[in-house]
Amino acid sequence: MTDMRDRQHAPQPEPSPFDDSPVVVAPITRRTVTLGVSLLATAVLSALALVVPTPYAMRSPGPTEDTLQRNLIQIEGARTYESTGELRLTTVSVLGGPGYPMLSGQVIQGWLDPQRSVLPVEAIFPEATTKEQQQEVSQAEMVSSQESATAAALTELGYDVPAVLDVAGTEPGSGAEGKLDEGDVIVEFQGEPVGTYADLIDGLAETNPGDDVTLGVQRGKRTTDVDITTSGNGERAVLGVFIDPRYDFPVDVSIEIENIGGPSAGTMFALGIIDKLTSEDEANGQIIAGTGTMSPEGTVGPIGGIEQKLYGAVRDGAEWFLAPADNCPQVVGNVPDGLEVVRVATLAEARDAVEQIGRGEGSDLPTCS
Repeated sequence: MTDMRDRQHAPQPEPSPFDDSPVVVAPITRRTVTLGVSLLATAVLSALALVVPTPYAMRSPGPTEDTLQRNLIQIEGARTYESTGELRLTTVSVLGGPGYPMLSGQVIQGWLDPQRSVLPVEAIFPEATTKEQQQEVSQAEMVSSQESATAAALTELGYDVPAVLDVAGTEPGSGAEGKLDEGDVIVEFQGEPVGTYADLIDGLAETNPGDDVTLGVQRGKRTTDVDITTSGNGERAVLGVFIDPRYDFPVDVSIEIENIGGPSAGTMFALGIIDKLTSEDEANGQIIAGTGTMSPEGTVGPIGGIEQKLYGAVRDGAEWFLAPADNCPQVVGNVPDGLEVVRVATLAEARDAVEQIGRGEGSDLPTCS
């Protein structure tokens, strides 16, 4: 008689590591071949689609530069002072454009990244321009912005800044069209001598839009009076004249910066010049970034790509950002965490904002809303 206990505890054979069950191989049909070829073609086409050139360009946060660093702004002919803070100009890096198209894969990446913006090429670059032409324009704008920033900063500090006001052209449809020629020099406004850009701006400030004014113009070797009907948006009178000033700065200011173009650093250049020429430590240890064009009379103008500049500022340690008032619609809803934005419309407002931030009183400054 067999012992049941021995049967229950008898060693069992180890299972085979191989599956000995029969394998059924599906027959290769025309449908299977077609499906495989279709999947392979789809994969190849999808991969190729990622490297197809597109008519788009992309803005990304660019580098920032502290205008108070030792060698960026150099001043001779006046005493300068050190600062414990930073005044950072901000930039935008652009991928794509004339001769350097973006690939579709890069476009998709840009769409998925909130710090970047993808736009049609023509929204960033003028039509029918090459990359080289655009770089030349950008560098010319940078030089002009440095001159305007210097004029605005010195004027803000109370210096007289003599200038020859050359006429570079007139705005189509304005009262000046057909009355002033390129190369004319404005020497009088309403019978009063014009020796600085500020003289002309001050005269226009007392003029209502639509008023007739008389300009004294040097044309060749003779001076003639030209009557012009001003225009404007209801707030201030506009001549409709493009002026290319030739300054005689009372202080020698030079700005050395590489690989950055365009006019949008003007406001931060002007603030840097003011900070270096005043004994007060305006920024007082604070890291303040910003952007905006700067006119010779001290007006902060709007720029492009402010969303990317906000991200670049906070990435490089800024806690405050000076934004042109006209850019507020683009600022709202796009401010990164940790950054406070201050709205400014003039150099005087921007200077006051820096001083209040340096004193720890920035919480009451106007913002974009």
